[in-house]
Amino acid sequence: MTHGNALTSFMPVLLGLVGSQATLRGGVVSQIQDRWQPTFWTGDRWGQAESLASQAVADDQFVTADGFAGLSVSVTPGDDMATSAARGSGSGVTGAVTGDLGSGQDILPGVGSDAIVLSIDGKPADSDTLKMLATALGRFLWLQRNHQNDARRLWQTSKMLQHAAVWQQLDSDEKLLASMADCACEVLNCERATIFLWDKRTKKLIGRPAIGIEGGVLEVEDNAGIVGEALHSGSPRWWSAGGTDEGRVNRRIDQAQNFTTRSLLAVPMVNSRDQVIGVFEGINARPGDHRNESFDAADVRTLTELAMHASIAIDSYRTRTDLTETRDRLVEQAAQSKPLIGNHHSIQEIRRNATKVAPTDLSVLVLGSNGTGKEVLAQHIHYQSERRNGPFVAVNCAALVETLLESELFGHEKGAFTDASDTRVGKFELANGGTLFLDEVGDMSAGGQAKLLRVLEEKVVVRVGGSRPIPVDVRVIAATNQPLQELISAKRFREDLFFRLNVVSLTLPPLSHRGDDVMELAEHFLADFCRQIGRAVPTFAASARDAMLSHDWPGNVRELRNTVERICYLTTTDVIEASDLMMSPSATQASTVVPAMDDVDGNLNSATREFQIQHIERLIASCGGNMTEAAGKLGLHRSNLYRKMRQLGMPTSS
Repeated sequence: MTHGNALTSFMPVLLGLVGSQATLRGGVVSQIQDRWQPTFWTGDRWGQAESLASQAVADDQFVTADGFAGLSVSVTPGDDMATSAARGSGSGVTGAVTGDLGSGQDILPGVGSDAIVLSIDGKPADSDTLKMLATALGRFLWLQRNHQNDARRLWQTSKMLQHAAVWQQLDSDEKLLASMADCACEVLNCERATIFLWDKRTKKLIGRPAIGIEGGVLEVEDNAGIVGEALHSGSPRWWSAGGTDEGRVNRRIDQAQNFTTRSLLAVPMVNSRDQVIGVFEGINARPGDHRNESFDAADVRTLTELAMHASIAIDSYRTRTDLTETRDRLVEQAAQSKPLIGNHHSIQEIRRNATKVAPTDLSVLVLGSNGTGKEVLAQHIHYQSERRNGPFVAVNCAALVETLLESELFGHEKGAFTDASDTRVGKFELANGGTLFLDEVGDMSAGGQAKLLRVLEEKVVVRVGGSRPIPVDVRVIAATNQPLQELISAKRFREDLFFRLNVVSLTLPPLSHRGDDVMELAEHFLADFCRQIGRAVPTFAASARDAMLSHDWPGNVRELRNTVERICYLTTTDVIEASDLMMSPSATQASTVVPAMDDVDGNLNSATREFQIQHIERLIASCGGNMTEAAGKLGLHRSNLYRKMRQLGMPTSS
């Protein structure tokens, strides 16, 4: 209900208190956008009503002229409502806004004035009668406005919260600002809205959306117009056409947009760190039940709250954007840190197939000898896939005894067993949304294979000691150096698990079969290690290249990497010679040479012991000191290898 409609319904009842026999002429004159005009009138019109009403409000007292009396109307609760009004003053339009906004301007928008102008039987109404009427009208207008404000405020708050929830999901600043502008137009009932973000470096306000402006972006100086006033004052500013302050509006922008600005409301946008980040502007208020074509005090409060929600959403969007950019940068760095290097035709074929299978969720089985780069290939597939932003979790199945495998892979609840002092998340849960790399899957126990198969089929895990199924979204890449087909024939590996893992199979060749890839890998490792220790990158002499290309690299890429790392730390020259490589002869090369055993006394036991010592030393050297790998080649467990070395009197590190 508009102000005029409210008066039309209430004033006849109120004037009826004067008496049904009296001849009444007059009504209510209101100030609207700096102009006075009758909003309710009974009887013949009187041309001086506006002037008398203005005088009554300005003097704040009873005035008379030409048979009429005038008195200002105070739109406040009566004495009987003062206590409750004080408690609920937040719902009063003028009080709430004035208390929140300070003294930026003396007259708030839309908070006009009203006066009763009345003549009874051709004479000015007496002061007591007029005061009684003005008091009753003031109470009515206060209640009516309060009721309207509460209903409108509830609706506006609901709409703002709905929009704010959507803002947190938007992934484009253009969509975000457009949604904010749409929300402002809806809750303020205005024609347009623009969000001006402050670029302190250039001292510009960048406004979007800007309808009618090429590119949809409006740039203005940060001290220009209403938005500049709001920015630097830190308080709301408003404007309505028809006043004496036309200079506050840039009409050239109207001309460029073929648009006419009739009213403006601008409030500063302040983030959670109490920093002003811009200005939120509403343009051209539409007439409504609480105003005409200018923004009012309730609109100031509404846009101020909306600006708060918008500031939080913009801060949140910027934080999400920064985090996303950081994540993408780290993922890219991780992908580049272990590239699949090589131009040998076998590697090119593997790279092509890996690129094809990466976008899918197919299980991949990577085969190859120790040190050929199975985990690097698994990471290559992961970082080429849609799961690249998810985790890559690697598990060495050979290192897990059956009693710990279930807890390691699937997790356990607190108190599930003796040492379970806390709940632990398993590797499958840790890899949720990403890739789980199961290395040396051929060494997994029979019980572990059965449990793994169940999870791969059902895609749910149950923690040890728990009962709740936990769905997992994981891509599995498995790897082994074992001949799985032979293990299946020997009943040491489940055939159904093999088919579950072996959807796509990729086999990495030994390094000795990759030709010039040896030098390409060596130069990559050399540059990487030199960068880490801060030394200039040396070059390989021809003799070093020949030695490296003729070496059969039983330890594959791992042995090459260890060799290059040793070179980086132990050499100081700019050219690496063959003598600098310090490569141990490979097992195949060593097998063609009869070891010198001049100190052996001819006893068979002594000769056997000496051969075992030399054989173990050569294997450890060929594996670059990797005891686990050397033990595997000898067909021993790592702990058994150490025990054998101590029996032979060889030095050990444990």
